[in-house]
Amino acid sequence: MGGECIVRKEEVAMEKKEIAKSCPYVRKCGACQIGEKSYEEELADKKKWVAECIGRHCGKIHDVAGMYYPYHYRNKVHAVFGRRSDQGREEVIAGTYAAGTHTIIPVKDCLIEDAQAAAIIQTVTGLIQSFGLWVYNEDTGRGLMRHVLVRKGTSTRQIMVVLVTASPEFPHKNHFVERLMERHPEITTIVQNINGKETTMVLGERNKTLYGKGYVEDVLLGLHFRISPGSFYQVNSEQTQVLYKKVIQAAGLTGTETVIDAYCGIGTIGMCMHAKAGRVVGIELNGQAVKDAKANAMRNHLEHMHFAAADATEYMTRMSQKGERADVVVMDPPRSGSTEAFVRAAASLHPRCVIYVSCNPETLGRDLGWFAKEGYAADEAWPVDMFGFTQNLEVVVKMQPVRRRKALTDG
Repeated sequence: MGGECIVRKEEVAMEKKEIAKSCPYVRKCGACQIGEKSYEEELADKKKWVAECIGRHCGKIHDVAGMYYPYHYRNKVHAVFGRRSDQGREEVIAGTYAAGTHTIIPVKDCLIEDAQAAAIIQTVTGLIQSFGLWVYNEDTGRGLMRHVLVRKGTSTRQIMVVLVTASPEFPHKNHFVERLMERHPEITTIVQNINGKETTMVLGERNKTLYGKGYVEDVLLGLHFRISPGSFYQVNSEQTQVLYKKVIQAAGLTGTETVIDAYCGIGTIGMCMHAKAGRVVGIELNGQAVKDAKANAMRNHLEHMHFAAADATEYMTRMSQKGERADVVVMDPPRSGSTEAFVRAAASLHPRCVIYVSCNPETLGRDLGWFAKEGYAADEAWPVDMFGFTQNLEVVVKMQPVRRRKALTDG
């Protein structure tokens, strides 16, 4: 039996290396940066990168928690529309921008995207061509069809297709939806998002539900989550569970703590911590995300979960001014990281620990320096690979007040 396991591991390793070399878009599309390396080499490089960024601030950095099978993991797939001439014929294409440019590279059968979502995008592209719809041109600001976004609930198998248009008008809309559903009956909802601004942002602020409920649901650590077109939700569902378990483990909850979940989005981290905490407060500036978060809390019957539509820095500052405290602060900021003002506000609540979830080790290193000035030191870091064959990963860092850490060590 043991011999069979060893053989299987060797087969998987060989399979990973061969697949990594077979991608035809390496160094072209900009979505992947490490496609010519083996997955094992990639994980080693990522740990080295984390150590370079935060090593001087953090006591122990664990090995990167990698995926068993790092392919077709993205539950959110996006493509931009364009046109190209092919033997004198104008053809609609969909893909991603070449690295550092706005040149569209048509992509089919991407090795990191969900295969079902990728197939739907190809169908949408063909329908745009057959219906004669005008593709948006960035240079002139004219045209209709801008982007397509497919989101999939990995556990529920629900699929949402978001068609991003430059105006509310959508010629042949009903027939378009009908044809798309004929080809892909697995789709559970279709949404038109209107983005008429000259911007690099994919989604606009207006949504029109063309079919279904206008959102999908997924299950994470036994909890149900509603995901709207613009909601933040981790793109790798399997590794998200690994990530959140690390957060819960690092927090060391006993069932009595007040937890602040800053930058909470639709509330996934805080809700996963809810069962082991006394009270959880999620803070998020995005109004739609807070709406989804409240619906998620109600759906999961979480009585001690509360949400505030507010700036996290201002909210925590007001808490401190009123003499309120928090036992644990969890923060999951964007790639740009946090701010010195946020760090001061978090420290002013005198939490026994701060759990920082970062998708950018470089800004994480900067922010850990700010926390050090406020008397918080990083004990351990757990890197988790959420984005195989890219340069990105997530890192969970546990920080404690220097005095508390010294007391625990001396004790």
